[in-house]
This record gives sequence, structure tokens and C-alpha cells, in this order.
Amino acid sequence: MVNNSSVQSAGSQAPALPLKAEVEGLNFYYGSKQALKNINLLVYEKKVTALIGPSGCGKTTLLRCFNRMHDLYPGNRYEGCITLTSDQSNLLKADPIEVRMRIGMVFQKPNPFPKSIYENIAYGLRVRGISKRSVLDEVVERSLRGAAIWDEVKDRLNEAGTALSGGQQQRLCIARALATNPEMILFDEPTSALDPIATLSIEDLIGDLKDQVTILIVTHNMQQASRVSDYTAFMYLGEMVEYDRTEKIFNNPAQQQTADYVSGRFG
Repeated sequence: MVNNSSVQSAGSQAPALPLKAEVEGLNFYYGSKQALKNINLLVYEKKVTALIGPSGCGKTTLLRCFNRMHDLYPGNRYEGCITLTSDQSNLLKADPIEVRMRIGMVFQKPNPFPKSIYENIAYGLRVRGISKRSVLDEVVERSLRGAAIWDEVKDRLNEAGTALSGGQQQRLCIARALATNPEMILFDEPTSALDPIATLSIEDLIGDLKDQVTILIVTHNMQQASRVSDYTAFMYLGEMVEYDRTEKIFNNPAQQQTADYVSGRFG
């Protein structure tokens, strides 16, 4: 295990790029159990950053800190900060509802609302008090186009989102996340419940989306991490072992532990 000063210096070797968010000294506790230990991470703007590591290492816990999902359960607490560079706000101190508007999330299994395709997309806007039909129509179309599903559903907008195939449902959930014009989208193993063809479709979509939005993705699939991400962070037992450009993590990691994991020798 390396200390965080080593992790920061490894990350600093990357080219100077605009930052979207910075994690500093983040600790997270499920009650009395510490799940994250002094995490430091730079998230670059309009890049894909992958979080990898064995089950239970803290990668999903870290991901969910970004949009305050842990607030939904009593006894959880944070220390440290996650700063959004656009306004220097600490996400851990901000209104969690506003945080979730700015930071969208797509889960492991597609979870469309039990509403029409149209209302799945419009929901977040209605929560914000937007009800003008012309505005909703425009955002619904833009979001569905952004998720590469418009042509498949444009004549079915009043049908239930749950009637779509698994891959289509996941793209609908991505469109739903896009509708509030988020600064970041979090993907928590977004293809784990999908077949290979749908998986490839989502991976291609992630590649297209990074031109619009910053992406943070958790994946157990090393090939997927190497395909879709620009930067990769390897975590183990709640600590950040190594963080760098994806190419370096997979081809020339600084830590033996990272090399063992990405090559399949442990984890």
C-alpha cells in the first residue's frame, strides 16, 4: 500500500488539464466502520475517469459520495471535501438535492421510473419547477438524442419506459441523467446487467458523451476500463493505491499491487 503523497505525485505527472472536481482528504464511515481512508483524486473536465479494484475496495462508496447518495441512510458520515471547480463549492456541504441535479447517476441495473418514456426525461425538470410544454419537449428530444435512443423511441414517447429492452432502458436512464444538464455523470457498473451488444452500445455512448460532460465510472471489467477511460484510479481496502493516465496504469503502473490487479494475478 502506498501513501497518498505518492498517489498525488503520480497523478501530477499527467498533463495540465482543466479540472472538474478535486477530492481532498476524504474519509467516509458507515456508522463506526471506515470505508474510505484519506482519498485524494483529481477529476479532469470532459474526460472519463475509471475507478477499479476488487469487490469491497471502496470504489462505489467513493462514487456515491459525489452525489451524496449516502445521505439517504442514517449513520453515514463524511470528512474532507469534494470541490467542484466551476464554483469552488464543497459537494459534501451543499444541498444534496441540488448536488444531484448537478451530478447525474446511472446505476448497475436500468431503473426507469414507472412512467412514460417522455415523463422519465421530464421528471427532473418538473422537480425544478419547469412545466412549459415547449421547453419540456425540447429537452426530452435533446436528451434522448444525446443518449442515442431518439430514433428508436420518438414514436413511442407515451409508452412505459419499462417496456423497453434492457439496453434501451439503460440509455433511457442516461437520457434522464442528461436532462438536467449535469456537470458530471456517475456510472456505477452501467453494463453489468447487459448483453455484449448492449454493452458495446453503452461504451460507444460514453465515448461520445465525454465531449459534453465529465464522467466517473466504476467497473469490474478491466477491458472496459481500458477501452472507455482516459484516467484510472486503482483502489484497495478503502485506499487509493495509484491514479494516472489509463494507458500508464495498464501498461506501466508504478505500484506492483496495481500491476498484479490489472493483469489478473489477484482480486
